[in-house]
Amino acid sequence: MKIASLADVKARLSAYLTEAETSGPVIITRNGKAVAVLVAPVDDDDLEQLVLSRSPRFQALLNRSRQSIAAGKGLSRDEFWQQVKVRAASERYKRADIPAQAVAEEQAPHKQK
Repeated sequence: MKIASLADVKARLSAYLTEAETSGPVIITRNGKAVAVLVAPVDDDDLEQLVLSRSPRFQALLNRSRQSIAAGKGLSRDEFWQQVKVRAASERYKRADIPAQAVAEEQAPHKQK
């Protein structure tokens, strides 16, 4: 990890990008105080994780989810995966232009006669 002034980073941005890719994050300072971090993502998943970790909207969603789970309103693992399957099937039907009623009938438990 390297620490560099904003003026130096502005003057030699390409070199600092290489530094971030090869040696890790570069902390950028202004008047001696850290103001930014230059980070080179390893791949698209890493980039997504970096962006989401700093997203106020995503963090708010996570906090609401945690509160819901703490209040006993969460789904069990089996319920979660069942809903994933139902939604995936629903999306397949939408793409195939099949009426919603067919989706509901397929997802409903079969009645014994």
